Amino acid sequence: MLTRLAALITCIALPTLAPAQQVMECDWQASARNLPEPWEAYTRTFSNGAVRLAMLDTIEPAAGWAYLLILSPPHNELGDRQCRVVGLNGMGFAGMTFDALQADYDPAQGLIFTLPVSLPGGGDQFVDTALRIVLNQATGQIDAWLLN
Repeated sequence: MLTRLAALITCIALPTLAPAQQVMECDWQASARNLPEPWEAYTRTFSNGAVRLAMLDTIEPAAGWAYLLILSPPHNELGDRQCRVVGLNGMGFAGMTFDALQADYDPAQGLIFTLPVSLPGGGDQFVDTALRIVLNQATGQIDAWLLN
């Protein structure tokens, strides 16, 4: 009986233990002071300049300092782009290799970005994986998930 109860609790808890990447409205993380120097090394544009991705470094927390900033269509009534930040579990990632950012385009999906990131693995350990982002410029929909 206890074995079944332990198995049930494990099955219920597993989804909550998995890392949850989040696409959030821009907030304090998107501050210009969080753009690492030199800026040109940590920002790239796509779609003739309509889309900009930038790495953000909030310094703290130490295991969640790295966020990805996305400025993209659609434009609001004032003409500015939507602003989104991608993080993990309410924080940032434990690391991000921005210079390895890859971009692709699929007419059926939109812009597709793949970016190496690190996740906290417990203690001083980190887990390297990749973040995949699909951006539909027509609708503004941004989906993000971890690979592997």
